[in-house]
Amino acid sequence: MKKIILLLAFVISGIAFAQKKNPVTPKTPFVWESANVYFIVTDRFNNGDKTNDHTFNRNKPTGKLRGFEGGDIRGIIQKLDEGYFTNLGINVIWMTPIVEQIHDGVDEGTGFTYAFHGYWTRDWSSIDPSVGTRKDLAELVQKAHAKGIRIMLDAVINHTGPVTPEDSVYPNDWVRTSPKCTYKSYDTYINCTLVDNLPDVKTESNENVELPLFLANKWKKEGRYDKEVASLDAFFKKTGYPRAPKYYIMKWLSDYITDFGIDGYRVDTAKHTTEDVWADFKKVCDMAFAEYKKSNPKKVLDNNSFFTVGEVYGYNIGGKKFYDFGDKKVNYFENGFTGLINFDFRNEAKLNYEDLFSKYSNILQNDLKGNTVMNYVSSHDDGYPFDKKREKTFESGTKLLLAPGISQVYYGDESARLLDIEGAQGDATLRSFMNWDDIANNASTKEVLSHWQKLGKFRKRHPAVGAGIHNQISASPYVFSRKFTKGKYCDKVVVGLDLEKGQKTISVGTLFANGTKVRDAYSGKTATVVKGKVKLNTDFGLVLLEKL
Repeated sequence: MKKIILLLAFVISGIAFAQKKNPVTPKTPFVWESANVYFIVTDRFNNGDKTNDHTFNRNKPTGKLRGFEGGDIRGIIQKLDEGYFTNLGINVIWMTPIVEQIHDGVDEGTGFTYAFHGYWTRDWSSIDPSVGTRKDLAELVQKAHAKGIRIMLDAVINHTGPVTPEDSVYPNDWVRTSPKCTYKSYDTYINCTLVDNLPDVKTESNENVELPLFLANKWKKEGRYDKEVASLDAFFKKTGYPRAPKYYIMKWLSDYITDFGIDGYRVDTAKHTTEDVWADFKKVCDMAFAEYKKSNPKKVLDNNSFFTVGEVYGYNIGGKKFYDFGDKKVNYFENGFTGLINFDFRNEAKLNYEDLFSKYSNILQNDLKGNTVMNYVSSHDDGYPFDKKREKTFESGTKLLLAPGISQVYYGDESARLLDIEGAQGDATLRSFMNWDDIANNASTKEVLSHWQKLGKFRKRHPAVGAGIHNQISASPYVFSRKFTKGKYCDKVVVGLDLEKGQKTISVGTLFANGTKVRDAYSGKTATVVKGKVKLNTDFGLVLLEKL
C-alpha cells in the first residue's frame, strides 16, 4: 500500500513539475479596441451567386458605377473559405446594409442610381435578394466565427429609401419629407431630411403608430404577416416601448442579432437623430445579444459585449468625447456607442509616425479610456482619402495597421484598388468592383498585398498594437513598444520603422528580458535579446518583434 501511495505521490509531483515547467500560454483574447475591420460594399466585392444579379427587375441604364454589379454574401463566403480574410489578419467583417432596398432607383444628378450601396431601406425585416438569403447570412456568421472573425452589420434608423413609382412613401406619422437640413445648428441636423426625396424617420416621436399598410400587404403576400405581427407584439410587451417608428426599426435590426448571432453594428448617420435614440438602440441590441447567447450557449465566442460604432460624420479623435454642433456639444460615447469612426485619420496620417502614434495612444489611454475610435485611410463616401492616387500604399498600410485604435481596411486598400474611375462621379468613383485580377496577375499588387497581410496578421495576434500603451524606445532609428494587459493576460511587442535594410540592431528597452527569443513577424527571422538589443539581418526596413 505504501508503495502505491509513494508511486501516486511521485506521479502527482511529476505532473505539477511539468505544469510549472510548461505553463499554458493564455489564449489571445479578442479585443474590440484593437480590431482589424474589413469594410465591404457588399455589391462590389465578389459575385458568388449570379442567379441573384437582376432581382426586382433592376435593369434600367445607370450612371457609371451606380447600378447593382453582382457582389453578394455568397461571394464573401467564398473568400472566407479561401482564407483571404485570415491571410489579411482580419478579425471583423463589416458589410454595408443587407436589408431589402427600394426596388426602383432615382436620378441624383449624376445619372440614374439604384440602391446598390444598401442605405435606401424599403423593408428592414428582409434581406435584399440581390445580396443573398437568410441561409447565406447564417452560413457566413457560422463560418466566420469558426475562424475567429466577427460579423458587423450596418444599421440605418435615420431614414428610409427615396420614394419612386415602385416604392411607396412611409406614412406621415412615420416620416417627414421636409424641410431639408441646413446644418447650421443641432436642430437643423436632426428635424429635417438630409437631401431631397430621402424621407426622414421621426425618431423623436414616442407616439404609437400603425404598421405601414404597404408593409403589411407585402408580408401577407410573402406569407409571413401573422408571424411578423406576433413577433412585434412580443417585443413591445417585453420592452414596454411605445409603438413608435424608431422602436419598430430597432426591433427589426435586433432580430439579426437573435436570429444569426452577429457581433456588432456600425450605425449610419448617427448625428442626425437625437442621441437618446442610440442609447435605446444599444439597450435593445444588448438584450438581443443576451437572448442569443442564452439560446445558443455552444456558439458563444467570448464574454465581449455587443459592439456599436457610430458614424458621427466629422467627428475626430481630437474632439475626444464630444462632437460640437456649434450650439451644442454631444457625448455619443455616453449614448450607446463604444466607438466612433475617426474622420480625421486620413489627414493625420500625414504626420510622422511618432507624432501620430503618441497622440492617439495618449487620448485613447486617458480621455477615451474604455472607448475607442475606428481609423481609415479611405472609405465609401469620403472623397478626400489619404492616398487617392494609390501612390503611398505601403505607408498607408503601415500607419493604419500600426496606429492605436481600430483599423478599418476599406476593401481594396490592401490591393491598391483604384479610387479614381474615369466616367464615375461623386462617391461612385470610390466604389469600383474589387480588383481580383490585379491580385492574381500583377506583381506590384501582390507585393502591396503581402505588406498588408504581414502587418494585419501581426496586429490580429497582438491586441497590444491597437489597444496597448505606446512608448517610444528610440527616435533614430525609430523604435517603439506597445504593451497591453487584461487580467492575467499580457501582450508586448516592439516595432522598428524606417530602418536600414540588411544588418540592423534594434533596442527593445526593458520590454523583453535578456535571453528572450523573439521573432520578426515581417521577415520571419528569429533572434535573442542580448544587453537589451536584438541583431537581425533582413531585406526590409521594417521589423515587427514578438516573443517566441
